[in-house]
Amino acid sequence: MLVVDDTALPKKGSHSVGVAPQYASALGKTANCQTLVSLTLAQREVPVMIGLRLFLPESWTGDADRMTKAGVLEEFRAPRTKPEIALAEIDRVLGLGVRFGAVLADAGYGLSAAFRQGLDARGLKWAVGVPKHQKVYPVDVGLAFPVAGRGRPRKRYIPDQLSVSAEEMLAGAKWRRISWRKGTKGPMAASFAAVRVRVADGAPQRIHDKGMQHMPGAEAWLVGERRASGERKYYLCNLPADASLKTLAAAIKARWVCEQAHQQVKEELGLDHFEGRSWRGLHRHALMTMIAYAYLQDCRLREIDGKKMNSGQPRPTLPAIRRAVIAILVRARPYRCPHCRKTLRRSLELNLPK
Repeated sequence: MLVVDDTALPKKGSHSVGVAPQYASALGKTANCQTLVSLTLAQREVPVMIGLRLFLPESWTGDADRMTKAGVLEEFRAPRTKPEIALAEIDRVLGLGVRFGAVLADAGYGLSAAFRQGLDARGLKWAVGVPKHQKVYPVDVGLAFPVAGRGRPRKRYIPDQLSVSAEEMLAGAKWRRISWRKGTKGPMAASFAAVRVRVADGAPQRIHDKGMQHMPGAEAWLVGERRASGERKYYLCNLPADASLKTLAAAIKARWVCEQAHQQVKEELGLDHFEGRSWRGLHRHALMTMIAYAYLQDCRLREIDGKKMNSGQPRPTLPAIRRAVIAILVRARPYRCPHCRKTLRRSLELNLPK
């Protein structure tokens, strides 16, 4: 799986590149921080981070002098949302030959219709979180000409059913308890329900007296999760129509491993300890933490070679991890130093491109 997320680096002052008051998930509140959009390649319980790109808030993109002082490269100065950055990073890793089964993301990215449609345009499978008020249509929705009470005849189709929220669509669904993996305290389980829907993310159109509404878009799975605490979460997923509920739940819950990766690169490798201010310096620091993290994963997998993971399944193959490391290295070519190149080749057995 390729997990798209973002991670915040708390930062004091106002001169460090990208720093601004933003929501920091690690702190659970809005604070002065830098936000990095992350891409994590994950196979079961083994994550490898392959992308970290700084998000620039409006207070930075609207101040050219400030970006010049921080050394922001010209191609990254235009305002871009986090979903736009994520799509650009996905294009980058795809161009380097990285392949994966599906893209996973939380509601911060899933609520963006442009992000979901961008993944569809690239022919990718995806499963993303959405807010409970996300509008959807029944899968059997049709299009019809509205009857004009007066004036000229209508020229545009409208849906023959109104869209409803994700919460309302699943109100009468059948819920089933499913366990998706074993945790340290036993099986991880929750209740799930799923229905096929048409997502309301098409072109806007005036529908009767409801004003401008989005037309039905692509067909997808709407999945609901009901946790033991009573909390409910909602997801959209474009897996095939014959996918089982257990398959949908397993894909959705595979995203958790990126949180582990974020925690480890911060606590063990010092991602959030960078003391510079520049764009280039921050991304070089992020790059080196990703290389170190991938190397440590490779070493860990060598030690458990031939053993079983906690899930009872064979460990991920080392070539897959090495391909991820190559994808990171090609991005900035830090191996131009002969000593670094020799060390990396010997320790990871990589065939580095020239």
